[in-house]
Amino acid sequence: MIKFFRKIRQKMLIENKVSKYMLYAIGEILLVVIGILIALAINNNSEAGKIKIKELNYLKGIKSDLHLNLLELNAYKLKRETSVKSAEIILTFFEEEITIDPNEFNFHNLNVQVWYPIKKNDNTFQELINSGNLAIISNDYIKNTLLNLQLGYKQISFLEVHLTYDFENYMYPIYFSITDLKSDIENYTFQVSKGAEGKNKKLSEEKIKLLLKNQTFKNGFVLSVFTNNKLILEYNTMILMTEKLIVLIDSELEKNL
Repeated sequence: MIKFFRKIRQKMLIENKVSKYMLYAIGEILLVVIGILIALAINNNSEAGKIKIKELNYLKGIKSDLHLNLLELNAYKLKRETSVKSAEIILTFFEEEITIDPNEFNFHNLNVQVWYPIKKNDNTFQELINSGNLAIISNDYIKNTLLNLQLGYKQISFLEVHLTYDFENYMYPIYFSITDLKSDIENYTFQVSKGAEGKNKKLSEEKIKLLLKNQTFKNGFVLSVFTNNKLILEYNTMILMTEKLIVLIDSELEKNL
């Protein structure tokens, strides 16, 4: 095509047809420009396609992490609820003149004091942030909800720090100074496993009575109920947010099948 235009141009120059030559020159330039624009459009479409594939892969990874987090949130919510119930039962031992079963006291006491911080599965999100690719998530609602989930986990971590502080200052020092922890743990394990593990140790009623006379120890259970209830509220919020985000990601993935 270029050779064809060159021959025409040379012929026109020889024949001194300047105006026609200019028209053909402009036409030749236009063809080159159009060719460049087409090439750029193809390249841009190709790059856009690669970015979209990368975005969808990130969304699939995030969805997988969210499902794991949903399991964790529900499990930890249940644990916090049982902890609140156990703490409330222990508080009745402080407040009412009743005969206390040492095994029951030990079970509910350790059911409150034995706890673990929540595990967060966000490997894909961290990779997204660390690689600077957050901007490729085209759906702003998905992007903002992901950021809000991170804030939610920070709030949970904040409450867990408070729970740890309360236990370490109001409960553990008093409990560890009075009780035989080895026997208590073996007894607790025996109860939880329904006899499959641990030992059915006989526990000291006198030591339990000493614990029940300690106001600081009691306050530890009051704070435990308060903080665990706040954690349960945070878990509920995070569960709803996670479920909605999974639905939204599913919708985004279906649009690009």
